[in-house]
Amino acid sequence: MTIQLHCFGESGNAYKAALALELSGLDWAPVFVDFFNGATRGADYRRDVNVMGEAPVMVDGDLKITQSGVIQMYVTEKTGKFGGSTPEEAREVMRWMFWDNHKLSSQAGMTRFLMNFLPEDKRPAEVIGFMQGRLKAAYQVLDNHLDGRDWIVGAGLTNADLSCCGYLYYPEPFGFDRAQWPNIDRWLDRLSATPGWKAPYDLMPGSPADRA
Repeated sequence: MTIQLHCFGESGNAYKAALALELSGLDWAPVFVDFFNGATRGADYRRDVNVMGEAPVMVDGDLKITQSGVIQMYVTEKTGKFGGSTPEEAREVMRWMFWDNHKLSSQAGMTRFLMNFLPEDKRPAEVIGFMQGRLKAAYQVLDNHLDGRDWIVGAGLTNADLSCCGYLYYPEPFGFDRAQWPNIDRWLDRLSATPGWKAPYDLMPGSPADRA
Protein backbone atom coordinates (compact mmCIF):
# COMPACT_ATOMS: atom_id res chain seq x y z
CA MET A 1 0.00 0.00 0.00
CA THR A 2 1.30 3.43 -0.92
CA ILE A 3 2.13 5.70 2.01
CA GLN A 4 0.48 9.12 1.77
CA LEU A 5 2.12 12.29 3.02
CA HIS A 6 -0.10 15.32 3.46
CA CYS A 7 2.30 18.14 2.70
CA PHE A 8 3.01 21.30 0.71
CA GLY A 9 6.17 22.43 -1.00
CA GLU A 10 6.81 25.56 1.02
CA SER A 11 7.02 23.66 4.32
CA GLY A 12 10.51 22.79 5.50
CA ASN A 13 9.08 20.47 8.11
CA ALA A 14 7.12 18.60 5.45
CA TYR A 15 10.31 18.46 3.39
CA LYS A 16 12.11 16.59 6.18
CA ALA A 17 9.46 13.87 6.14
CA ALA A 18 9.17 13.77 2.35
CA LEU A 19 12.94 13.54 1.89
CA ALA A 20 13.20 10.70 4.42
CA LEU A 21 10.47 8.80 2.58
CA GLU A 22 12.02 9.47 -0.83
CA LEU A 23 15.56 8.47 0.11
CA SER A 24 14.37 5.41 2.02
CA GLY A 25 12.96 3.83 -1.12
CA LEU A 26 9.49 3.38 0.38
CA ASP A 27 6.46 3.67 -1.88
CA TRP A 28 4.86 7.00 -1.07
CA ALA A 29 2.88 9.80 -2.66
CA PRO A 30 2.27 13.43 -1.64
CA VAL A 31 -1.19 14.74 -0.91
CA PHE A 32 -1.34 18.51 -1.38
CA VAL A 33 -2.34 20.60 1.62
CA ASP A 34 -3.50 24.04 0.50
CA PHE A 35 -1.98 25.79 3.50
CA PHE A 36 -2.02 29.32 2.10
CA ASN A 37 -5.76 29.14 1.48
CA GLY A 38 -6.39 28.02 5.04
CA ALA A 39 -6.74 24.25 4.63
CA THR A 40 -5.09 23.38 7.95
CA ARG A 41 -7.32 25.81 9.83
CA GLY A 42 -10.54 24.21 8.63
CA ALA A 43 -12.73 22.07 10.85
CA ASP A 44 -12.65 19.21 8.33
CA TYR A 45 -8.86 19.09 8.32
CA ARG A 46 -8.66 19.10 12.10
CA ARG A 47 -11.30 16.39 12.34
CA ASP A 48 -10.13 14.12 9.52
CA VAL A 49 -6.39 14.78 9.11
CA ASN A 50 -4.71 16.37 12.13
CA VAL A 51 -6.29 17.74 15.29
CA MET A 52 -3.21 19.95 15.72
CA GLY A 53 -3.99 21.73 12.45
CA GLU A 54 -0.52 21.14 11.01
CA ALA A 55 1.32 19.44 8.17
CA PRO A 56 2.99 17.06 7.47
CA VAL A 57 0.78 14.10 8.22
CA MET A 58 1.72 10.57 7.14
CA VAL A 59 -0.89 7.88 6.53
CA ASP A 60 0.20 4.26 6.12
CA GLY A 61 -2.89 2.08 5.96
CA ASP A 62 -4.73 2.51 9.25
CA LEU A 63 -1.77 4.28 10.85
CA LYS A 64 -1.62 8.07 10.97
CA ILE A 65 1.44 9.93 12.25
CA THR A 66 2.01 13.66 12.66
CA GLN A 67 5.15 15.72 13.37
CA SER A 68 8.08 15.43 10.96
CA GLY A 69 10.49 13.94 13.49
CA VAL A 70 8.08 11.15 14.39
CA ILE A 71 7.50 10.43 10.71
CA GLN A 72 11.28 10.22 10.24
CA MET A 73 11.48 7.80 13.16
CA TYR A 74 8.76 5.67 11.57
CA VAL A 75 10.71 5.52 8.31
CA THR A 76 13.70 4.29 10.33
CA GLU A 77 11.58 1.65 12.08
CA LYS A 78 10.22 0.45 8.75
CA THR A 79 13.50 0.42 6.78
CA GLY A 80 16.36 0.41 9.28
CA LYS A 81 17.76 3.53 7.60
CA PHE A 82 18.81 6.93 8.99
CA GLY A 83 18.71 6.02 12.67
CA GLY A 84 22.41 5.59 13.43
CA SER A 85 24.36 2.35 13.58
CA THR A 86 24.71 2.06 17.39
CA PRO A 87 22.60 3.03 20.42
CA GLU A 88 25.05 5.86 21.06
CA GLU A 89 24.61 7.16 17.53
CA ALA A 90 20.82 6.81 17.80
CA ARG A 91 20.84 9.05 20.87
CA GLU A 92 23.08 11.55 19.11
CA VAL A 93 20.73 11.59 16.12
CA MET A 94 17.85 12.43 18.45
CA ARG A 95 19.90 15.11 20.18
CA TRP A 96 20.47 16.90 16.88
CA MET A 97 16.85 16.49 15.81
CA PHE A 98 15.65 18.10 19.06
CA TRP A 99 18.24 20.85 18.66
CA ASP A 100 17.11 21.50 15.10
CA ASN A 101 13.45 21.71 16.03
CA HIS A 102 14.16 24.16 18.85
CA LYS A 103 17.08 26.23 17.58
CA LEU A 104 17.20 26.01 13.79
CA SER A 105 14.08 24.97 11.87
CA SER A 106 11.53 26.69 14.09
CA GLN A 107 13.31 30.01 13.74
CA ALA A 108 14.29 29.57 10.09
CA GLY A 109 10.71 28.73 9.19
CA MET A 110 9.29 31.75 11.00
CA THR A 111 11.91 34.13 9.61
CA ARG A 112 11.41 32.88 6.05
CA PHE A 113 7.65 33.26 6.42
CA LEU A 114 7.91 36.81 7.75
CA MET A 115 10.36 37.85 5.03
CA ASN A 116 8.69 36.25 2.04
CA PHE A 117 5.08 35.27 2.59
CA LEU A 118 3.68 38.35 4.32
CA PRO A 119 2.81 41.49 2.35
CA GLU A 120 5.83 43.80 2.30
CA ASP A 121 4.12 46.45 4.43
CA LYS A 122 3.41 43.90 7.16
CA ARG A 123 6.93 42.47 7.54
CA PRO A 124 8.17 43.35 11.06
CA ALA A 125 11.76 44.53 10.54
CA GLU A 126 12.74 44.45 14.22
CA VAL A 127 11.41 40.93 14.73
CA ILE A 128 13.13 39.75 11.56
CA GLY A 129 16.43 41.27 12.68
CA PHE A 130 16.15 39.60 16.07
CA MET A 131 15.34 36.22 14.50
CA GLN A 132 18.23 36.48 12.06
CA GLY A 133 20.59 37.06 14.96
CA ARG A 134 19.40 33.90 16.64
CA LEU A 135 19.67 32.00 13.38
CA LYS A 136 23.25 33.16 12.90
CA ALA A 137 24.13 31.60 16.26
CA ALA A 138 22.49 28.33 15.18
CA TYR A 139 24.31 28.31 11.85
CA GLN A 140 27.57 28.78 13.73
CA VAL A 141 26.88 25.79 15.98
CA LEU A 142 26.13 23.59 12.98
CA ASP A 143 29.06 24.87 10.92
CA ASN A 144 31.47 24.28 13.80
CA HIS A 145 30.15 20.77 14.32
CA LEU A 146 30.58 19.91 10.65
CA ASP A 147 34.23 20.97 10.59
CA GLY A 148 36.07 17.82 9.56
CA ARG A 149 32.86 15.78 9.32
CA ASP A 150 30.94 14.51 6.34
CA TRP A 151 27.69 13.98 8.27
CA ILE A 152 26.23 15.28 11.50
CA VAL A 153 26.34 11.88 13.21
CA GLY A 154 28.55 8.95 12.34
CA ALA A 155 29.75 7.96 8.90
CA GLY A 156 26.54 8.21 6.92
CA LEU A 157 23.28 10.01 6.31
CA THR A 158 20.91 10.03 9.29
CA ASN A 159 17.74 11.72 10.42
CA ALA A 160 19.94 14.38 12.01
CA ASP A 161 20.99 15.49 8.52
CA LEU A 162 17.47 15.18 7.13
CA SER A 163 16.13 17.30 9.98
CA CYS A 164 18.76 20.03 10.03
CA CYS A 165 18.68 20.53 6.26
CA GLY A 166 14.91 21.08 6.23
CA TYR A 167 14.93 24.80 5.49
CA LEU A 168 18.42 25.25 4.09
CA TYR A 169 17.71 24.32 0.45
CA TYR A 170 14.94 26.87 -0.04
CA PRO A 171 15.69 29.70 -2.49
CA GLU A 172 13.82 32.46 -0.65
CA PRO A 173 16.00 34.83 1.39
CA PHE A 174 15.81 34.53 5.16
CA GLY A 175 19.31 35.40 6.37
CA PHE A 176 21.13 32.26 5.25
CA ASP A 177 23.97 32.55 2.75
CA ARG A 178 25.67 29.21 2.18
CA ALA A 179 28.91 30.91 1.14
CA GLN A 180 29.30 32.29 4.67
CA TRP A 181 29.22 28.80 6.19
CA PRO A 182 31.71 26.62 4.28
CA ASN A 183 31.20 23.46 6.33
CA ILE A 184 27.41 23.68 5.99
CA ASP A 185 27.81 24.40 2.29
CA ARG A 186 29.99 21.33 1.78
CA TRP A 187 27.57 19.17 3.79
CA LEU A 188 24.55 20.37 1.79
CA ASP A 189 26.39 19.57 -1.45
CA ARG A 190 27.12 16.07 -0.18
CA LEU A 191 23.53 15.52 0.88
CA SER A 192 22.12 16.74 -2.43
CA ALA A 193 24.46 14.34 -4.25
CA THR A 194 22.70 11.40 -2.56
CA PRO A 195 20.91 9.28 -5.20
CA GLY A 196 17.23 10.15 -5.19
CA TRP A 197 17.62 13.58 -3.57
CA LYS A 198 15.22 16.26 -4.76
CA ALA A 199 14.81 19.92 -3.87
CA PRO A 200 11.66 20.84 -1.92
CA TYR A 201 9.64 22.25 -4.81
CA ASP A 202 10.52 19.23 -6.95
CA LEU A 203 9.57 16.73 -4.25
CA MET A 204 6.25 18.15 -3.04
CA PRO A 205 3.34 19.98 -4.67
CA GLY A 206 2.95 23.69 -4.00
CA SER A 207 5.33 26.61 -4.46
CA PRO A 208 5.25 30.42 -4.43
CA ALA A 209 5.13 30.32 -8.23
CA ASP A 210 1.67 28.74 -8.00
CA ARG A 211 0.38 31.87 -6.24
CA ALA A 212 2.21 34.42 -8.41
